[in-house]
Amino acid sequence: MRITTWAEYGLICALHLARKNSAGPVTGREIAENEKLPSDYVEQIMLRLRRAEIVKSTRGAKGGYMLARSPEEISVKDVLQASELATFDLHCISHPVNEERCSDSGDCSIRPVWVLLQQRIDEVLAGVRLSDLLATESTVRDRVGLTSLTKISRSTAAVAALHEPSLQG
Repeated sequence: MRITTWAEYGLICALHLARKNSAGPVTGREIAENEKLPSDYVEQIMLRLRRAEIVKSTRGAKGGYMLARSPEEISVKDVLQASELATFDLHCISHPVNEERCSDSGDCSIRPVWVLLQQRIDEVLAGVRLSDLLATESTVRDRVGLTSLTKISRSTAAVAALHEPSLQG
C-alpha cells in the first residue's frame, strides 16, 4: 500500500478542520497557508471531501469549509476513500496481469492475500477517528497500539544487527 499525496493532504485538511471545528468556516486558502500545502490541491481535495459529505461549504464573505459531522463520527478510512477514491488498490481489478487469471472466474491463489490485506487495512483505518488524531503523537501511538509494536520492532532490529556478518575485516 502506498499513501498518495491525495490521501495525505486529504487527511491533513480534514484534521485542520477538526481542530477548527468550533471556530466556523475555514477557507481553502487558510488551510493551504496554515498547513503549507499547495492551494490548488487543497481546493480539489475539499471538493472531493464535500462530495463525500465529510465537509460542507458555505459561500460568501464569511464562507468556507467545515466538517459535516463531528470529528468522532469521521474515520480516517472515510477521509482516505474520499480523497483517493480507494484505501487500497486491488491490482486484480485495476491493473489485471491477464484477463484469464485476474477475472472473477479465474483461479488465482494470490488474490485472497490481497483481499485480506485490503480488509485489514480498512479495519485499521475505520478504527481511527479524526478525534483520535487531535491528540499528541505519543497519545495517538498509545491509542492505536503502536507503542508496544515499536518496542518490539526496535528490539528485533537490534537482535538482527547482532547476527549480521561484519563488513569490517
